[in-house]
Amino acid sequence: MKKYIKYFVFLFAILAMSCQKEDYAFGAIDTPTNLKITAEIVGKTAEMPYGDGSGKVNFKATADKVISYKYVFSDGGSENSPNGISEKRFNTTGINKYTVTVIAYGRGGVATNITMEVEVFSDFKDEQAVQFLTAGTSKKWYWAAAEVGHLGVGPNDDNVDKNWIPDYYKATPFEKAGSPTSSCLYENVLTFSLVDGQLKYQLDNGGATFFNAAFEAIGGGSSGSDACLAYDASGIKSVLLGPSESVVMKNPKHAEQTRGTMLNFSDGGFMGYYIGQSSYEILSITENRMTVRAVMGGNTALAWYHTFTTTPPNQNPTTDYTNLVWFDEFNTDGAPDPSKWVYDLGNGDNGWGNSEKQNYTNAASNVVVQGGNLKITAKKEASGGFNYSSARLKSEGKFDFTYGKVEVRAKLPIGGGTWPAIWMLGANYATNAWPACGEIDIMEHVGNSQNLIHGTLHYPGRSGGNANTGSKTIPNVSTEFHVYKAIWSPASVKIYVDTELIHSVPNDATLPFNKDFFLILNVAMGGTFGGAIDSAFTQSAMEIDYVRVYQ
Repeated sequence: MKKYIKYFVFLFAILAMSCQKEDYAFGAIDTPTNLKITAEIVGKTAEMPYGDGSGKVNFKATADKVISYKYVFSDGGSENSPNGISEKRFNTTGINKYTVTVIAYGRGGVATNITMEVEVFSDFKDEQAVQFLTAGTSKKWYWAAAEVGHLGVGPNDDNVDKNWIPDYYKATPFEKAGSPTSSCLYENVLTFSLVDGQLKYQLDNGGATFFNAAFEAIGGGSSGSDACLAYDASGIKSVLLGPSESVVMKNPKHAEQTRGTMLNFSDGGFMGYYIGQSSYEILSITENRMTVRAVMGGNTALAWYHTFTTTPPNQNPTTDYTNLVWFDEFNTDGAPDPSKWVYDLGNGDNGWGNSEKQNYTNAASNVVVQGGNLKITAKKEASGGFNYSSARLKSEGKFDFTYGKVEVRAKLPIGGGTWPAIWMLGANYATNAWPACGEIDIMEHVGNSQNLIHGTLHYPGRSGGNANTGSKTIPNVSTEFHVYKAIWSPASVKIYVDTELIHSVPNDATLPFNKDFFLILNVAMGGTFGGAIDSAFTQSAMEIDYVRVYQ
């Protein structure tokens, strides 16, 4: 009997020790108690009970026996908050009620939660961006794979010269098409739709997602490199627009570098390349091109850049644009068509910045459609305080466009000091001063260098006497019509006379040639490029048979 008693005591001791070890390994379990949450609506007053329109609310959660907190918002967002403090911006326009849930976590993984409602006013909207994204109904977007820098990465810091460009890396055209580990990227189709006034989004990636190496584990990868992995990202997401608060917005020139509008996707939505982020800042957007910037999830020192177009990527694209989208054949005598052209008048600032000697007018003696041609005539006569008159037409506000082929069939004026030009200017020049807005000179000619045709691009670092230019002698430019042409694409800007290439410049995301431009036709006199004016000059005209734009 004593043996059995001893055995029982021994077994009990072992079990006791075992239980003690298990308790030690698991740790104490503490359920958070006394969980409370307060909300301060920013700008709330008696007159503005729902806030100042920023949509911001400052939350503070407190509890006993707590390790960390998590906020879950009914608009689709969530945030981990170790200290219980959260600043949330609600972006739906108008006065809206939101449910906010706070989860408090204690030791041992146990949690408790509390819910409250807040009613907030937001007046942020960007109706033009929504129109560009959806065309009012639905629109498909694709990677701008032919562009240098369609995918890129740069710093996310206070360096005002580099915090808005992919300074670290820019993908070459179709770089991600050559490898099976990344080729799925260009299969992406991003659809933005407007449904009952709400912006919606759907990503069709064929079931394969291009993951950044830092997140490949989410798709089941373990290669240590970026990779295409089986991952279904389909499903309709809601998109809320909000104001950006990025480092770019703190840049003194942010108006030139970002639109300042954020795309905030619900339910983990993302724009094709998985970088652990669902919020993207719109840097620029037109009807057919968009560039966005997103801070990488888990690494706030890096910002990724994505550029999209409305044209599906084609690694072997046609070398030309053939769809005629805008034109003027000048078949109706009289003043130029006011639905297509407006005027620059006067002598500008210091002779339009070039010490030019003419006064621009809209008089029929200087600009008229006659006999199937537009005639812009420079004349030696007193006009507006200057000794010469002429005209300058532009399509600004009537037709602005991004990319295409421009053809202008023209015969040029003759005489020392004449300076005719067929050119394009960045449509945002009023807020993005020249040369940052960009300039494409399809044709320039000076009478003091008869028959020498110039094709030139102006942009930061390449302006004035340092412009990016090419030239070629073309016979009989003042006695015969020639076609002056530019083929402008995401990959390059090529300038021709008839079929002869005059100049070619590679295009990429760092240049200002990926947004809307408008057309300008003019004849200047003298100035820094036109040079000395022949004392015998009386008048001469640039005659234009047609202007055609293809896309």
